[in-house]
Amino acid sequence: MFEKVNPSHPDKMADRIAGAMVDAAYRKENNPRIAVEVLLGHGVCHIIAETSVYIPQDEVESIVHRIAGRLRTDYVEVPQDRHLADNQEGKIRCGDNGIFKGMPVNREQKALCEIARCVYHTYPYDGKYILDGARLILCQSNARSQHLKELYPHAEINPLGDWTGGTDVDSGATNRKLGSDMADSVTGGGLHGKDLSKADVSVNIYAWLKAQETGKPVQLVCAIGDETVDGITYAEIVETARKYIQSLGGFEKFAEWGLVR
Repeated sequence: MFEKVNPSHPDKMADRIAGAMVDAAYRKENNPRIAVEVLLGHGVCHIIAETSVYIPQDEVESIVHRIAGRLRTDYVEVPQDRHLADNQEGKIRCGDNGIFKGMPVNREQKALCEIARCVYHTYPYDGKYILDGARLILCQSNARSQHLKELYPHAEINPLGDWTGGTDVDSGATNRKLGSDMADSVTGGGLHGKDLSKADVSVNIYAWLKAQETGKPVQLVCAIGDETVDGITYAEIVETARKYIQSLGGFEKFAEWGLVR
């Protein structure tokens, strides 16, 4: 049983905006400190960024308009807490407390990801999809339901009828679709809108990659300030996550489909 949402779902728009702001911070500094929360819907996008890097209002608005349309942007930017900043002085240390469980992706989850991508390629609008054994549910806005029925004759298509979707129908918030992004993996935090020093990003990615490599669950725990996790330096874990994010094209690209893609 697995549920997947596409990049135009309002929650994923929020994740993508947060990711794009992290990308902007990395263009300005090699190792910025930033954490972004986004709440959007019904004509407005609220953003709070705790950051070591100044991101101008017009740059933030440009990100919002590109991803979510011309929403009014309410942006608050504040410095990162001094204690958190001091934790990274002189050495790369774990940037948060956390629990992390990476799980191998199974065939059902891979199959639904492929279906979601195929539907989204044709209909690049708000959509949500579920696969539970033989039961396939496709909720896709701005789509021709009959066309989807021809492509997936055994699927349940838009149970309430055709719909428009988007931020005029539903609100969106960062890290609200972690089930879609992580499947059976578990985290105490959120994947999106944070720099690589944050364990919620780097240790989650590391645990997930190791689970795919070994085919077995990977369970990790860390405390803020730890210099090693899973017997290797935190700096190595950060670099593993950095290479993974770069391979996808950045934090916004990571946010589009999450870890399970």
